[in-house]
Amino acid sequence: MFVPNSYRQASYMLSAHIVKQFPPDQGREVAFVGRSNAGKSSALNAITDQKNLARTSKIPGRTQQINFFQLTDQQRLADLPGYGFAKVPPAVQQHWQTLFVRYLGSRKSLKGLIWVMDIRHPLTEVDQTWLMQHVPLHLPLHILLTKADKLSRSAGLNTLNQIEQRLQTEHTQRLVSLQVFSALKRQGIEEVYHYLDQWLNDVG
Repeated sequence: MFVPNSYRQASYMLSAHIVKQFPPDQGREVAFVGRSNAGKSSALNAITDQKNLARTSKIPGRTQQINFFQLTDQQRLADLPGYGFAKVPPAVQQHWQTLFVRYLGSRKSLKGLIWVMDIRHPLTEVDQTWLMQHVPLHLPLHILLTKADKLSRSAGLNTLNQIEQRLQTEHTQRLVSLQVFSALKRQGIEEVYHYLDQWLNDVG
């Protein structure tokens, strides 16, 4: 499978624990968000064709800061802390939430969100809460229904259709798209590039 050099050359830039540590708010940026243990880091690694760009773990909550990865001088990917079931103190969870909200609400270079959801547990109540309360309406979303290899093809497509219908009913004001995805099988990566290219290069 062809991986564009712009993604293969992604490199770690910095980690931000507080707002003032964010890189300069210029150029174009796409953020990866999702519930803890939904496969966000694995998706990032598959998309960039790198094994260890984003830290993966079987323990939810390993991503504890916003990690920025540079593609070019004017293009970046951002990996946000997972929300939901991370086994961390409430004060840490509150800090993550505040950082998450400040980032999404203030970042002018942010052009789109890749929202990662486990295909076996998609659009949960926790997902809905974060989406409704913390994500600005103007930001386009592309949902990756990850771990598609855990289901049969027909079951995966059925879940995709169900979630698509829910989104059309419950989130009519948002620009939302979705797909099935498997980092293990490298399924759906080309489709992700379509959205990343569009947002990072201002392609209509």
